[in-house]
Amino acid sequence: MKTLIAVPVFNEQKYVARVLDRILTHAPNVLVVDDGSTDGTSAILAGRRDITVHTHPQNLGYGESIIDAFDYAARHHYDWVITMDCDEQHEPERIVDFLAAIAADDADIISGSRYLRQDWGTAAVPPDRRTINQIVTAMIERHLGLSLTDSFCGFKAHRVAAMEKLHLTVSGYAFPMQFWVQAKRAGLRIVELPVDLIYNDPTRHFGGLLDNPDARLRHYQDVFFAELKLGAAMPIAAAR
Repeated sequence: MKTLIAVPVFNEQKYVARVLDRILTHAPNVLVVDDGSTDGTSAILAGRRDITVHTHPQNLGYGESIIDAFDYAARHHYDWVITMDCDEQHEPERIVDFLAAIAADDADIISGSRYLRQDWGTAAVPPDRRTINQIVTAMIERHLGLSLTDSFCGFKAHRVAAMEKLHLTVSGYAFPMQFWVQAKRAGLRIVELPVDLIYNDPTRHFGGLLDNPDARLRHYQDVFFAELKLGAAMPIAAAR
């Protein structure tokens, strides 16, 4: 299987070089989506010849970075794209676990979960993030029947042909809300894979109104139910 590692970045000059070096020891094909960085990240990326860089002229959002990665993977005939963050909270060493799961060829989405195994990682999770994850994960199970344990982990492997069935448009951090609804509606096969629970910087923020946990949760719920309503006339497919 031809696999691409896609890494969305925004102002990650502290981590980006080190993370990319670690990724490249496990996978040769790496796309970095620079989402309008202003801190020196772009200069670091420009000096590398061992990766491909797609640059947004301004910050367009996490979701847009993932959508662009899917589009790149399809245009360049990749079979799978593994997405992961660049802040050392996703361990590049886990790429081999995703590659093994890909080789099993029994899923369309292999979603990392920081909570699937209780003995992986001892990080102190910011309480608002853990609570929102629990509420949203329960909401997804109640309305979609997906038995997830972690609805927000960005460390995932995606079958490119399956992603081409989706029509993803949410550009910001609420991207997973649209993603899960469309994945279920398309009947995509979803499995979870345990990954380490790591929080290097609990003070990192989302920006704007989303820094308020209540506003962030309402926004996620609004996007989720809007996507449910948008596709209400379409039957939700049973997972194959």
